[in-house]
Amino acid sequence: MPYFPVLPFGLISCCRPCLSWTYFLCKNPGTVVFSSALRSTMKLYVIVPLCVLFTVTTQAPSRDECICEVTSEKPFPHDKLGRVAGNASECNSTINAQMTQELESLLLGLEHRLPQLQEDVSVLEREDDGELYAVLSLFVIENELREINQLIDKLNSTTLDRQHLTTNTTKKLEDLRAEMKELVTYDTMKVIETQQDNERLKSELSDCETGLHPTTQPTQPPHGNCPHGQFYNITAPRVYTQGEYPGSYPYGAWGRDPKPEAGKEDWYWMVILTSGNKFAHYVRQYSSLSSLIVGVSKPGNAQIHAANPTTNTIQGPNAVMYGGALYYNCYNKDAVCRFNITDKTVTTLQLPKDTRYNSKGNFCRLEQCYPFTDLDLATDESGVWVIYTTLQDFGNLVLSKVEGNETMRLGQTWKTSVYKQAVTNTFMACGVLYATRYIDKDVEEIFYSFDTLTGEENFKIGVYMNKMSANIYSLNYSPVDQMLHVYSDSRMVSYKVLFR
Repeated sequence: MPYFPVLPFGLISCCRPCLSWTYFLCKNPGTVVFSSALRSTMKLYVIVPLCVLFTVTTQAPSRDECICEVTSEKPFPHDKLGRVAGNASECNSTINAQMTQELESLLLGLEHRLPQLQEDVSVLEREDDGELYAVLSLFVIENELREINQLIDKLNSTTLDRQHLTTNTTKKLEDLRAEMKELVTYDTMKVIETQQDNERLKSELSDCETGLHPTTQPTQPPHGNCPHGQFYNITAPRVYTQGEYPGSYPYGAWGRDPKPEAGKEDWYWMVILTSGNKFAHYVRQYSSLSSLIVGVSKPGNAQIHAANPTTNTIQGPNAVMYGGALYYNCYNKDAVCRFNITDKTVTTLQLPKDTRYNSKGNFCRLEQCYPFTDLDLATDESGVWVIYTTLQDFGNLVLSKVEGNETMRLGQTWKTSVYKQAVTNTFMACGVLYATRYIDKDVEEIFYSFDTLTGEENFKIGVYMNKMSANIYSLNYSPVDQMLHVYSDSRMVSYKVLFR
């Protein structure tokens, strides 16, 4: 019987006409023997080119296996996607709102310092005594000129850095846009395109719904009754001095009178705790900022009492001046005292029952509390406020308005949900209470606000204050010039408050 030689079958491309043959050949490798009954059939297959039926290769890895070759699409470039995501994240971390605020802060600082320099020169011309005061005033002016030059240099270098950053970022964004367009081509299921269509439809639907209401609702409640706008940041320190007692009295307070008596519009005041960092019995006055910086008190001290401490003298560092009177925590009382500097009289306001005092409800940070900070007095555009806590409020801050001219009385009161010993200090601005907390020795954070107009609380203010010393013992806002006056470890520092 005729026979066919052995064929080294390897990779077989299967097609429907020869399916039975390929199965037979794969299962029976070796010499293939055909009967006479199949000869005529084989002739037909000889006529048909073998390449149509199957592909023969001599490089088969195994003679008893069928191997099928699969061709797929090009693989998704996960490494490129990761690189694009990393570059986008780097852009977000490199460029932020703080950068624009830094430039704005520098410009505001320059705007503040130039008129201040002009005012100091005018004060020197008016008060020049030809002796020590003139020399000290000239020294202050020389320092201010040096600081203004440093501010201008900083502004120029910052502007140049921002220009380079803008150029580099523009190039990076163009590259990211090109890479994203390439990555979108891998979206064969059109998922991204569908999501974009959905977002567009949602936006159109929202616009359509908004169009049905003629009155547009505000995006958030108004913040107090503020003529300046909404508070959003503070600048770097604008004034920094250790005054006439450098390093001697770490606890104290200073600032300006928001409602000064006639002729005292430019005056500053200072209270230092001279008895064990707890008590004081006088307020020191300065006729100008230059006088305070160089430590020349004019007209000098306004004494509450000759003894210290005693009835109605000052307890704790959180005092404020308003309308020619000093407001503070009365010695050994849960009460507010008002000392009229002109007629030397003291008026007392009793706080609610169970108000914590005598260092039982202090401001604190993790490592320590600040003694005798139970009561915090504050001023803003509307007057005087007192911040305290009671037993009934479980240590949370309570805010009350101080009303009255001849006789003080407690006005409207608000209760908050922020725990006082988690706070390092507070201040008021435009009817809004702000609270700070300690971050580290160089930074304090304004983290909380309470709006007395709306009752809205916000625990995510996120405004950071660069400190000149670790501890802030008093914090007063001046609505006269929108400055924040800080007394910190015997240093007097001020910051410009920024409003939108």
